[in-house]
Amino acid sequence: MREQREAPRSTLKEIARSIFEHALADCSIDRSLDRIVSIATDAGNTRLILDGHDIVALNRLKRVRIVSAGKAAAAMLTSLLSRLPLPSSCDLQGVLIASERPQGLNTAIQYFRGGHPVPNDASFAGAAAALSMLRELRDASRDDTLCVFLISGGASAMMELPLDFAISLEDTIAFHRSLVHCGASIVEINCVRKHFSAIKGGRLGLAAGLANKVSLLVSDVPPAHLDALASGPTIPDPTTVAQCREILAHYKLPEQFPQSVRLFFRSHNLPETPKHGELISPSWKLLDSDELARTAQFHAAQMGFHTIIDNICDDWNYAEAADYLLGRLRQLRREYPKVCLISAGEVTVQVPHTFSNRSPCSATNDQATYVGGRNQHFALYLARQLRLEDGTLAVLSAGSDGIDGNSDAAGAIIDEHTLDGDDPYGSAAHSASTQPRTRRASAEQALQAFDSSTWLRAVGATFITGPTGHNLRDLRILLAM
Repeated sequence: MREQREAPRSTLKEIARSIFEHALADCSIDRSLDRIVSIATDAGNTRLILDGHDIVALNRLKRVRIVSAGKAAAAMLTSLLSRLPLPSSCDLQGVLIASERPQGLNTAIQYFRGGHPVPNDASFAGAAAALSMLRELRDASRDDTLCVFLISGGASAMMELPLDFAISLEDTIAFHRSLVHCGASIVEINCVRKHFSAIKGGRLGLAAGLANKVSLLVSDVPPAHLDALASGPTIPDPTTVAQCREILAHYKLPEQFPQSVRLFFRSHNLPETPKHGELISPSWKLLDSDELARTAQFHAAQMGFHTIIDNICDDWNYAEAADYLLGRLRQLRREYPKVCLISAGEVTVQVPHTFSNRSPCSATNDQATYVGGRNQHFALYLARQLRLEDGTLAVLSAGSDGIDGNSDAAGAIIDEHTLDGDDPYGSAAHSASTQPRTRRASAEQALQAFDSSTWLRAVGATFITGPTGHNLRDLRILLAM
């Protein structure tokens, strides 16, 4: 009997992993650019066409400036440059802010290794270099100058510069950390970032003056809020200072900020971001989480699963999202023998601002920090909600960028037996008692400690891909049979 139960459980985990990997591979930068970018020859001119829109005659260009920032920045830049037949006389300059320097990078491109999930020195330096390069275009003609922005998720941290130059990098890091841990949605977080930054909320695009500008986007934000991608550095900002202040008050953020940041937001003269009419900068979305979900659905259906996409819980609290999706899976499996429920987007986890740095999971590692992320927190919570009657299932929750929180995992894969057995840390994890505790009790403590990754790794449930060079938000795959 034991062997009969092991086989389908193992197979479902492998299937979940396969669906995720195939979906991400299908959402490639090259394929998306093939769909959007084309070159046409007309009356002796070589014209750049973006999704059917005639942008500019490439052979007439004197200057091309490119800013590429985010987790997919290197792939976007390399792929785009291979498609642009620029004249030899054209002056090409660019700034690449990415986690890795690509091989064979054009010498005309300055590279900065921006920080994530919080800014670093290179984040500041890269943003300053981009602003300086673009401000030289203020008197440029639209006919002979093209500015291309390649923006992907992660750029909010990787490319940053405070509007108040007196705010230090250290205080900016603390500001970003407070936002990430406050429990707000990414749209709310990036509204605040826009009004803090010298480059976000359209200010980077505005720096290029009247030059011909286009933005190509790989989105890690809700599809209806593309202005929130990387905090919208190149497109008009629909949010306002008043909305920013409402978010700050709702999440009680000023009391968590360093004094310099707190004083900045208290200013009565906080400047507005560029709005429609002030900034003309058309943009095209290459990829987003909807595309990732659709490709996952295709691969699951190919494997014989009745497959449903349900993204309603995007930006919900992790517990509410897990309870909802598990309830939906239970309902579907009563109707179909093989079910795949797919949900794209992100869940929120509010981490206490004053949380300790010591880990309760391992008494032999007193200096360990709490390790986890929203996907692993979601997965561990959901594992605790499973019942015997749920039968054979598997749940994968992972970030498409290959990174979940402050861990080295993309997320986790759990099943109905993840909590079976004794505490993986043994009695040493709770020196007050010599009696072994259950995995369920241990998992509950890990959740309360925001140490999901440490626990999941101990039972072999973490899902590790390494950085993918992509970022299309998170993907949850729930399988039952």
